Amino acid sequence: MDALYRLAAAGVRVPQPHVCFEGVLLMELVTDAAGNAAPRLSDIEMSAAAALESHAMLLDQVVLMLCAGVIHGDLSEYNILVGADGPVIIDLPQAVNAAGNSDAAAMLERDVGNLATYFGRFAPELLVSEYGKEIWAMYQAGLLVPGAKLSGRVAADELRADPEAVLRELALARKEAREEAASRLAEQA
Repeated sequence: MDALYRLAAAGVRVPQPHVCFEGVLLMELVTDAAGNAAPRLSDIEMSAAAALESHAMLLDQVVLMLCAGVIHGDLSEYNILVGADGPVIIDLPQAVNAAGNSDAAAMLERDVGNLATYFGRFAPELLVSEYGKEIWAMYQAGLLVPGAKLSGRVAADELRADPEAVLRELALARKEAREEAASRLAEQA
């Protein structure tokens, strides 16, 4: 409930909560254009253009969620309804605080990867995107804002490992440990 209220206040497309009384939550019924209960995204077929548009809309929602400090944790085509005005994210019991969870980056990447996998059925170019890594990198750098322009690509880390430097540090640490042990023995004698 807390995540639902928090996300609704942040402008994320979730069912609008109305009231919670003694553990019972009354919230908006999400409907399609005809006024019927909205179908799950998993029950929808779409063109490549519609898939790209819906994917972009949902990435915007993921960014809004993360800007509010929340990661869904189980986002997939089964936890998204297709309402009259577009996708609505549901099922938030496993949502986590992005700043307080050591698995937050992996959870975000899994959520975004699930979206790419689903929409990639209709628009295969999404299957090679790296939106999850890109969004998390922007979040960590303090650059993530609602409406952030995303490319789906992440620059490769070009910092090369220096194994010789690592070996030198290990040798130095061993030498210091031996000298410290010898010093303690000399003090005891």
